[in-house]
Amino acid sequence: MLDLPAAARLYLRPIQFVDTPIGGDGAVARLAGGLLWFSAYELIVVEGCTRIRQRVVSIAEAEADPRLAPIAARITASRVPLTLGTRTLRFDQPQVMAILNMTPDSFSDGGKHMGDPAAAAQSGVEMSIAGAAILDVGGESTRPGAETVWEGDEIARVVPVIARLAASSAAISIDTRKAAVMEAALAAGAHLVNDVSALLYDDRALEVVARADCPVVLMHAADPKRGAQGKGGYADPLIEVYDWLEARVEAVVAAGVDRAKIVIDPGIGFGKSLADNLALMNGLALFHGIGCPILLGASRKRIVGALANEAPAEQRLGGSLALALKGAALGVQLLRVHDAFESVQALRVWRGMEDAARTAPHAAL
Repeated sequence: MLDLPAAARLYLRPIQFVDTPIGGDGAVARLAGGLLWFSAYELIVVEGCTRIRQRVVSIAEAEADPRLAPIAARITASRVPLTLGTRTLRFDQPQVMAILNMTPDSFSDGGKHMGDPAAAAQSGVEMSIAGAAILDVGGESTRPGAETVWEGDEIARVVPVIARLAASSAAISIDTRKAAVMEAALAAGAHLVNDVSALLYDDRALEVVARADCPVVLMHAADPKRGAQGKGGYADPLIEVYDWLEARVEAVVAAGVDRAKIVIDPGIGFGKSLADNLALMNGLALFHGIGCPILLGASRKRIVGALANEAPAEQRLGGSLALALKGAALGVQLLRVHDAFESVQALRVWRGMEDAARTAPHAAL
């Protein structure tokens, strides 16, 4: 058993990923019931606000320690599939959530579908045909500087689109912070609530989701009331975001939401600096310790522009794909993207390489 301080908080981050579990009985573990296998953890020991120890521990060491074993069990446990209307979303491989904005001021594609719900729904159907597992419909921009939209206007933007998409049997998510919009969207045929405030912006939101018994995405934001305008100022963004999400999941479960229906999102770009976002991207595997599927929404965000000569939003496809594949390689189950066709294609190629690695001649050696 490891000698760990009694009062310290403990974290495990899966590391040392391997091509195949063949020949690694007891020495490797499967990540969240998905495609990836790993052979060690990074153990992070925190007291107060400071990391006091970091070391590599084996799979066996983690499973044998009474304080680490529950964390390891959450990391390796298969995620429960979500039922979204007539569709079942499984988390044994990464899936695409395609963005369908009904806003005039989105930083990336604002105004494209405004005033034409039929064309918007057709665009959503095309993204489904391209391989998107979920269509995420939103009527309010959450970009920095965006104005708050009255809930009546937001409902008018999204409900006609959702109703048309529901008729096509698509799996639909409503991207909103407002309880009234959630209710209207769910009544129109949406199946999942994606809330960038983790049900903290609107006092009724948690009640609505619990009563509807629907899946929900809880996203971290430095200030859930202000969204992208909030400022964090993190000493250790990875640990602080983890702690916040873990506490928020527990609070939402205590309020009556089924834990098996909760997805978590570290909130790339929401009140976070470039350094914060990079720490979260590189440390994504840590979040498997919370035991929920992970959504990564980094498509076309500022992190891409900051690393790519200030490329404008419409020229950030390559960087967005790089971030998506980084997420897939660390076990993220849902990738929220603007470019559905390209993202699905990238994931299919990545999946093909992963499958080939498991069956290569060297794999059994």
